[in-house]
Amino acid sequence: MGGKYTTSYQAGQDNIRKWGMDMHNPVFFVSAILVVLFVISTLINPAGAKKIFDATKGWTIDNFDWFFMISGNIFVLFSLVLIALPVGRIRLGGPGAEPEFSRLSWFAMLFAAGMGIGLMFWSVAEPVAYYTDWWGTPLNVAARTPEAAQAAMGATMFHWGLHPWAIYAVTALALAFFAFNKGLPLTIRSTFYPLLGEKTWRLPGDIIDVIAVMATIFGLATSLGFGAQQASSGLNFLFGIEATISLQVFIIAAVTGVAVISVVRGLHGGVKVLSNFNMVLAVILLFFVILTGSFIHFFVGLGKTTLAYIEYIIPLSNWVGRVDDKFYKGWTVFYWAWWISWAPFVGMFIARISKGRTIREFLTAVLLVPTILTVIWMQAFGGNALLQIQGEIGALTEGLGEVSLAMFQMLANLPLTTITSFFGIILVLVFFVTSSDSGSLVVDSITAGGKLDAPVPQRVFWATMEGAIAAALLIGGGADALGAIQAIAVSVGLPFTAVMIVMCISLYLGVRSENLASYDAGSARPVRETM
Repeated sequence: MGGKYTTSYQAGQDNIRKWGMDMHNPVFFVSAILVVLFVISTLINPAGAKKIFDATKGWTIDNFDWFFMISGNIFVLFSLVLIALPVGRIRLGGPGAEPEFSRLSWFAMLFAAGMGIGLMFWSVAEPVAYYTDWWGTPLNVAARTPEAAQAAMGATMFHWGLHPWAIYAVTALALAFFAFNKGLPLTIRSTFYPLLGEKTWRLPGDIIDVIAVMATIFGLATSLGFGAQQASSGLNFLFGIEATISLQVFIIAAVTGVAVISVVRGLHGGVKVLSNFNMVLAVILLFFVILTGSFIHFFVGLGKTTLAYIEYIIPLSNWVGRVDDKFYKGWTVFYWAWWISWAPFVGMFIARISKGRTIREFLTAVLLVPTILTVIWMQAFGGNALLQIQGEIGALTEGLGEVSLAMFQMLANLPLTTITSFFGIILVLVFFVTSSDSGSLVVDSITAGGKLDAPVPQRVFWATMEGAIAAALLIGGGADALGAIQAIAVSVGLPFTAVMIVMCISLYLGVRSENLASYDAGSARPVRETM
């Protein structure tokens, strides 16, 4: 470990230790001030803020759609090339490094932090939207036709499959490699050391880390707000409880409270335990939907969805001469910008739990395992919803109404509706806790100058801040304020896309500098995995 691209800089050497916290100067303070200023300005005029930030988001998507699309394709190809090259046998942490977590716990945390909550929110709504032309159809196929059903499932998988996970994988691999193999602090700036040298620890690096913190905080706060809306819609659907702002704020407070307990307990005692619990709940609900829906249709549809994904992945990856401008910019380009804005958070979390894996194992798992699980999940939930529409069963036949209700409307046509819907609400909430606590650990690390174990008060500060931002925006501006913060999170995706392209170059220079002979078979001690 070490060698080329190492530095004498120590994680946290620029930190200020006060109030029981260990704060990087200036990343902690600049990030906190910018977040507070944004929240205050949004609360003063939520409708005006949403208009400004929506215009920024629209300009970003309209003018840089090609950049997002090309970059997404580059990240997939770059990941596949690294798997195939000899550098794939490099082990994160050095030849003798051992994984901290079993593969099962590792997969559970990957899935829970990366996309679990999104799949709960969109697994029904998205295929239904594409099939019924709620906001454009993939490649302008005619709505409500057999071709539309195939395109809906193929496009849904395109948005949740290899491309987003490649975005996460590139960021995570760069962070893990430079932290565990080169001994650099676990912050986004460290991935630029081969290009910036010692300037990494000065202003250029500060800017990179602040952008990463802002993207993470805004992305998580948005998700907390929308998750509270989905949970409150579910409670209204089941029990007739009015989905008021007060109820949504109460849900955010409860989720934040559990997340604070989890981050205090740390990675092993909190995040891992919750992620494993969440995956058990998800598997139970998944099997219920498969068995009580159309069992035969699920397995036939699984093959069809996989083939549809293969059929549509290249046409939908193209950005030249698209005939479906509304769908292309409203869905695909927006998604790419959104995934990239989440890359600092999810990437750093994946890096933190992946020490001891080889690059080949890491990339194969991060790309393929979640994609396979997503195919199964989307077919069970989305495929069932489309079958109900085609059979003219239930509320979804009329099309997509309130997005947050779509999953519950699908479950309403299966047995034990009250139990499964309540189960779904619990799953949504626990997924939000795992996103919040893992995100808090990431922000803690960045704002502590790359330290892996920030003081407890600092963990509590950022976990509480995420919930407070979401609650304040809901109280002060409702949907307009949440829309504004979502728009700015997507806009942050543009500069971070450029950061990620440079990160690929830096990562390649880094892995090329490793002594591959030390990773040859037999040179490392046996790998032991722990639960």
